[in-house]
Amino acid sequence: MSPIDVVLLLALGWPLMMALLSLARVYSHATQPHVYLTWGWVSAPWPALLLAFLGEAQWVMESWLLGALWELDAISRAWLAFTALLWSLAALHARGYFAGEQLKAQAGDSAAQRRMIRLAILWPLTLTGNVLLIVAEDIASFYLGFALMTFAAYGLVIHTGTREALHGGRAYLILAVLGEGLILGGLLWGAGDAQTLTLPGLREGIASAEQGVWMAALLWLGFGVKAGVMGLHVWLPLAHPVAPAPASAVLSGAMIKAGLLGWLNVFPLGLSGAGDDIATLGRVMLVMGLAAAFGAALYGIWQRHPKAVLAYSSISQMGMLTSLVAMGLVAPDTWPFLWPAVVLFAAHHALAKGALFMGTSVSEHPPRMPLPLLFGLLALPGLSLAGALGAGMVSKWSMKNALYAQGHTGLITLLTLAAVGTSLLVSVTLWRQWQQRGEPGSHACQLGGWLAALIATLLAPLWLPLPADSVTPPPLAEWWGLVWPYLTGIGIVVVGWGLLRRGSGPSVSLPAGDAWWLYACWVGWMQRYIQVLAGRLAGTKKRIVASSLQVERHVMRTIERLLAYEGWLRHHTSGLMMALALVLALLMLI
Repeated sequence: MSPIDVVLLLALGWPLMMALLSLARVYSHATQPHVYLTWGWVSAPWPALLLAFLGEAQWVMESWLLGALWELDAISRAWLAFTALLWSLAALHARGYFAGEQLKAQAGDSAAQRRMIRLAILWPLTLTGNVLLIVAEDIASFYLGFALMTFAAYGLVIHTGTREALHGGRAYLILAVLGEGLILGGLLWGAGDAQTLTLPGLREGIASAEQGVWMAALLWLGFGVKAGVMGLHVWLPLAHPVAPAPASAVLSGAMIKAGLLGWLNVFPLGLSGAGDDIATLGRVMLVMGLAAAFGAALYGIWQRHPKAVLAYSSISQMGMLTSLVAMGLVAPDTWPFLWPAVVLFAAHHALAKGALFMGTSVSEHPPRMPLPLLFGLLALPGLSLAGALGAGMVSKWSMKNALYAQGHTGLITLLTLAAVGTSLLVSVTLWRQWQQRGEPGSHACQLGGWLAALIATLLAPLWLPLPADSVTPPPLAEWWGLVWPYLTGIGIVVVGWGLLRRGSGPSVSLPAGDAWWLYACWVGWMQRYIQVLAGRLAGTKKRIVASSLQVERHVMRTIERLLAYEGWLRHHTSGLMMALALVLALLMLI
């Protein structure tokens, strides 16, 4: 067994071991107080992080499920690197974030004990599913990892157990079940049609199948639940404000990217022979992605909770990524130039959004440092996310450069305008954090995880294992084109803030979840309609039963009258038979 094989086993086995150890502590009879979030628990993602930097590899295991094919290639290595790093930093942050709750649990608070046990078990299980779906190239392993990650994460969303948390968890679970059904339908249909068990075979099958566009559409919408496709995005702004900050960091940074990775794994990206129907689906995705990019920005700026604003920022950024993936279907020749930019964009967004969500907990209990310095540091991931600094600038230039090479200037203009929306959202997030800052008291691990995520965000192109020369820094002449959207966004926020302060009316606030409440109204209307219909059917049933009983009573009376003649017939049977015989004899004579 080679060293990379050992690291692979640890990457999947170590988080499972941490979950089992946490479960074992529940039934242990130790007299010492339990330490729920141990350093071993924090280290669960470290083998996966090491695996990403050991090079490309492939594993074939005939005895696993239907036959496993696991692989680390250019895309999956980079994906595993930023995913495992984010999980590592979020776990470190969580050790400080939950320090107070852990003390309550150790002091005998039964509710805190249940919450900490659930977190200690489900966090590494969610991580295991996330790692498995990244390395898997066979359909069974990929879906197992995706489903494990999806359903284990429900416990992270509802951690606090409040009414709002349960509502956000309900929205998450409803959309998750819908997405899993669509994914399973698309995978089974495509695998059955192509007679394949692997994701590469599925891609080729979708490209050549007569109904391939409908298979791809099912998978687009199924994975789109995670990726925040417009209309299926509603769980994000409901779940993020109620989830703990470390959970929000991995939900928005790592898990939301699982939907994007699903698209990269199953779509025939870059295949020119995929057909016009696939290209049409790509155009639909392009329109929906741009609608999400602009719509989420316009709606998100009116949110009061900073994590709700960040949730809409995730929807907007994923809309941009959706439009880039769509270009791989609309213009396949673009994809070889575009995919490194997509991976860098995804990595940078994951770490920046993780740092921003961790930053919300830091601002709630700020460290003892000057507030201008603190909020300057809090602003750095947002600056980078808007493309005005560090890795964000490199990411946006890589994307624009790839589109420039193929002449897609119209899409560049739209994405540049969408970056103004990103600037608006990160500016509003900082404003809300300033308004809602609390008393000092950040834990050292909490600060360490946040600061490390901030540094990793800004320096992402330097450490991310992408192919050589696939990412280049922008030339100095292009800097203004990358920076002006951020400055424009800040200007709009400042002007808007001034107008709202001068206005006499109440400040505008829109409910988080937007279309969720419309869906809830529709479901309520359908429920009332079904209740009315059920009432009418019950009334019809009563009338039918009453009519049936009336008919039954009439039939029974008739039968009783007929039975009354039985005795008379029995008494006169001999005479009647003689009369009948006489009548028959007379007829014969005639």
